[in-house]
Amino acid sequence: MSKFHVKKGEQVTVIAGKEKGKSGKIIAILADKQRVVVEGLQMIKKHTRKSQQNPNGAIVEREGSIHISNVKKAEPAAQ
Repeated sequence: MSKFHVKKGEQVTVIAGKEKGKSGKIIAILADKQRVVVEGLQMIKKHTRKSQQNPNGAIVEREGSIHISNVKKAEPAAQ
């Protein structure tokens, strides 16, 4: 198992990509792919099939993953 510079639940800032400069909390770490899921960032649309809950199907928006090298720990706010 690899060791990463960030952990689940930590506040991070994105340093590269289309979400550059934004920050959020880590929801999940995908160790095998070296990616993280950050709350409220890299939103993707997922099309779901018809089911009991969604009789007509639905388009669900959820967080996508960001490569772990594109995030850094957020610095605590200076007081």
